[in-house]
Amino acid sequence: MLKRVISAAALLLGVALTSGSALGGDLKIGWQQIVEPSRVPQAAGAYEKATGANITWNQFGGGADVVAAIASGSIDIGYVGSSPLTAAASQELPIETIFIVGNIAEAEALAVKGVTDPAQLVGKKIATPFVSTAHYSLLTALKHWGIDPASLEILNLRPQEIAAAWERGDIDGAYVWDPVLSQIKSTGGTVLADSTDVAEWGGPTFDAWIVRKDYAEANPDVVKAFVKVTGDAYAAYLADPAKWGADSQEAADIARLTGANAADVPALLKGYVFPTLADQAGPNYLGGATIKAIADTAAFLAAQGKISAPLADYSAYVNASYVTAAAAQ
Repeated sequence: MLKRVISAAALLLGVALTSGSALGGDLKIGWQQIVEPSRVPQAAGAYEKATGANITWNQFGGGADVVAAIASGSIDIGYVGSSPLTAAASQELPIETIFIVGNIAEAEALAVKGVTDPAQLVGKKIATPFVSTAHYSLLTALKHWGIDPASLEILNLRPQEIAAAWERGDIDGAYVWDPVLSQIKSTGGTVLADSTDVAEWGGPTFDAWIVRKDYAEANPDVVKAFVKVTGDAYAAYLADPAKWGADSQEAADIARLTGANAADVPALLKGYVFPTLADQAGPNYLGGATIKAIADTAAFLAAQGKISAPLADYSAYVNASYVTAAAAQ
């Protein structure tokens, strides 16, 4: 399904874009309600100030929807997980990864009710957004446990749909991210495995910001300014996580945008391993490991029939120049 959406939408990439490299113009950003530090400058209007752009913030429920919007030209920069990013790159969509949000740890997990052993998943209804990092992690966990995915009912639901289905009692569990994950855990769900476990089983996942290549080529200063603001937010959090406590303005801003409870924000932020702006271009991220992680994810998705075949080289879909320039400022 995603392949057909991307293939059809890619035909629309002749859309004219804002030209020139100066700051300003129009910028359309696709974001998701995920608890992470860049929600703070988003709430404060810092991106608009730094880029000088007229920014339209478009909220999406999952990475597959973000990829489709990037492909159609309806957004310029988007927030995605490593699995939809890999699917997009494997379809040779002209995108670049410009910032690694962080490696996913406890922020995504398989939470269930009435299941204490993986073998008990057989016959259960488990929801997850298809072609998301959570979906990839679920399949990786099932493979690790030796469970055939066909032996349970895996439902393709967006996070808010998962929350509603869980509340109605329509599903037995879900592999999903916060704040829906926290909702499930607080209403009878228990974690069977999280993405820290899955990473140890050979399936590390991460979130990232991507940009359409043609937009970036026409507006490099805007993209650099976007990366700089994002990196500064992460630096502020990493310098003093305690300052982002439940009663802080930072927690209030994040809660307002994401729907999370402010009291939960400090713990939710700890669900990721956030890199600094200086780390971004290094070998553990955009300078090397990100390319390998995309290639490894592609091999897995191909084996699962989620993409037709992996590419020989994914380096064209990772661009460290913007984080390098931003870090130098």
